[in-house]
Amino acid sequence: MTDVDTYDLPGGDIGDEDLMAEVCRGRESALRVLYDRHSTAMFRLLLRLTSSRPQAEEILQEVWLAVWQSACRFRGESSVRGWLLGVARRQAHNRLRRREFALAPLEEASHVPDPGADVEASVLSAAARETLTDAIIALPEHLREVVVLALVDELPYRDVAAVLGIPVGTVKSRMSHVRARLMRSLVERQESL
Repeated sequence: MTDVDTYDLPGGDIGDEDLMAEVCRGRESALRVLYDRHSTAMFRLLLRLTSSRPQAEEILQEVWLAVWQSACRFRGESSVRGWLLGVARRQAHNRLRRREFALAPLEEASHVPDPGADVEASVLSAAARETLTDAIIALPEHLREVVVLALVDELPYRDVAAVLGIPVGTVKSRMSHVRARLMRSLVERQESL
């Protein structure tokens, strides 16, 4: 058994799986460490699914309550991060079903500029990013959510599958469709210039 005081140390070497086991045992300090590690990624996902920051913040609180109540259901079939994002997605969809909210535009996702890039490279990079963002926005939702989880949230396919509740093979298939559609879209865009 892990000492509770260890959880209060920043950057401790306690793994997420061990923390989940401790949350299952009712250790609030373990939940705080998980919150510190994963709430930013969960909040980004919720912002993409909702149209407002206050709505995303409210759902985030509901998510952590759900995590506290259902921690014992974590079976390790995905990473803890993937499981947490799955809980966040389900909570958001449950909330969105009760009331209709517009989805936040993908292009509003935060971007940290490269301070070392020159002006020309920045302009070209912004144009390429805009073209790619437009192509991603044009994807059907079932493809768009896979690409965002895999590329923006940097989840492995196994975790994307867990978040979306689909087989890993389906994730791979959808990513293959995404690549083909994005390539066609970018080639068409280039030819029109």
